[in-house]
Amino acid sequence: MNPILQAQNNHKSIRQYTEQAIDPVLLQQLIQSAQGAASSSFIQAYSLVQVTIPENRHQIATLAGGQKWVESAAEFFVICADLTRVEYCSLEQGLGELEGNTEHFIAATTDATFFAQNLMLGAESVGLGAVFIGGIRNDPAQVAELLNLPNQVYPIFGLCLGYPDAEPDLKPRLPVDVILHKDSYDSSRCASDVNAYDAQMQAYYQSRGDNQKASNWSEQTAAAVQKKKREHMLGFLQQQGFLKR
Repeated sequence: MNPILQAQNNHKSIRQYTEQAIDPVLLQQLIQSAQGAASSSFIQAYSLVQVTIPENRHQIATLAGGQKWVESAAEFFVICADLTRVEYCSLEQGLGELEGNTEHFIAATTDATFFAQNLMLGAESVGLGAVFIGGIRNDPAQVAELLNLPNQVYPIFGLCLGYPDAEPDLKPRLPVDVILHKDSYDSSRCASDVNAYDAQMQAYYQSRGDNQKASNWSEQTAAAVQKKKREHMLGFLQQQGFLKR
């Protein structure tokens, strides 16, 4: 297995970090390499906010539900979908301002996500650990105000980077046969696929070195989506200029 495939297979969310700083030159290289990610029509509709002020990190960690690794990581970034440059181009070319189209929201969100995944993978390839912080969407308006995010920009998630001070167990992913459909989607196998994976995940949760628990994938997944609806997101996104049509 080549190093890239091995790195992809070995991804673990790291939430404990040493005090070692990341060399600024390395950080610049990682960001530049991450920009090689695919981009919808090459619009590159994303920005990265590096949060260095300790008080701001503390506020974001609190807003995210007390995620202390936001403060302890060597670096913390907020990944943003950003259509400001795109709108400027549109105005300069005489095509008018953006109108909050859903398609543009999707393009910017996927652009930013491709970039962020590239950044994480690159960081892991040089011995760094990382974890994405979706909890910043608990109160995106406060995060946007704290970071001075303008119209046409919204914070998607945070990213902690640092040198690992822990070695968590590797979670087994869904089998390829579960997510791969040939020619047409086969919904008839959903129940059997989930039940089999639940048994696998239950065994994993009970056997891992730290944080053992009696649970399975269904229980964790249902709680994750039904208890984190964040119904304020639509109004916030519309306020930022997204999802108006």
